Amino acid sequence: MMKLGATLFCYGTEYAQYDYDFEECVKQAYLAGAEGYEIVGTQMIPSYPNVSEEFLGLIQRLKSQYGISPVGYGANNDKGMMHDRNLTDDEMLADTIIDLKTAHKLGCKVMRAQYMLSPEAFEKLAPYADIFDIKVGIEIHNPESPLSPLMKEYLEVIKRTGSKHLGFIPDFGCFAIAPNKPHWIKALEAGVEESHLQSAAEMRRQGVPLEEARERLLSMGAHPAINAALQGMYGFVQFKAKEELPKMLEELKAILPYCFEFHAKFHYLDEELVEPSIPYEEILAVIKNSDFDGYVISEYEDELYCGGTEFTKRQLQMTKQLLGKK
Repeated sequence: MMKLGATLFCYGTEYAQYDYDFEECVKQAYLAGAEGYEIVGTQMIPSYPNVSEEFLGLIQRLKSQYGISPVGYGANNDKGMMHDRNLTDDEMLADTIIDLKTAHKLGCKVMRAQYMLSPEAFEKLAPYADIFDIKVGIEIHNPESPLSPLMKEYLEVIKRTGSKHLGFIPDFGCFAIAPNKPHWIKALEAGVEESHLQSAAEMRRQGVPLEEARERLLSMGAHPAINAALQGMYGFVQFKAKEELPKMLEELKAILPYCFEFHAKFHYLDEELVEPSIPYEEILAVIKNSDFDGYVISEYEDELYCGGTEFTKRQLQMTKQLLGKK
């Protein structure tokens, strides 16, 4: 059965500006209609990577008050913790085991891992995930896709171990078929002409290399501020041509049996409840028509620094409408 949740990351701007404390973030998720929430450990657990009895008490009190509790834990696989070298696979594994313990204490049954945790370390994690009974999903995040070469390596690990506790957490952003709206807005506000942004998007669709696209745009007289939007088009908010969507959805179907949770990424939602870059209707239809049993977690990226309160309400409203939920 598909359930709808929200990551408290949605309220990261309000939290960072001290407008919301942890309790207010949970309250807002409840008011938006979430049935459960995700905690990103590095962001909102004061004693990260461990969790204190005081914090656990707060979690229980808020569960009694609002009826929702943590269902997902966002682990942080940071290779760059040392100033002079990257962490080794064994060190990354050790950190991830600590995350497992924290997720277990919080009562989460699903934990998001990132692909900084190598396939080899992910494989070694299997017995620990089994012991703590936590489903650990590698996040499939743009610019990766469900069956990109790296994700295929994780899929091989999942199949080879046979563990029911190793899988995926796809992020809707990897199905983007149009430019990122906030980046577009910020470029326009900085003085970039819309025609130049349209040219940049078309070059990205045609597969023009980044440096060549940059040179061509500057030769057209594009404002230098276009570089930030262009970098996004080729980076973590890149997009594919709409004609490629059927292929991407087939890839999603191929890995669905191994998906524990989804991050319903959104960057912008106007009052018409349409995400301009991510094809929500098509993605949700695939999940709805499958045997998926878990949470679709709303995840707002606040690139406009305007806060996620209203947008998260809109996103959950949109999702419910598309799924035919009340």
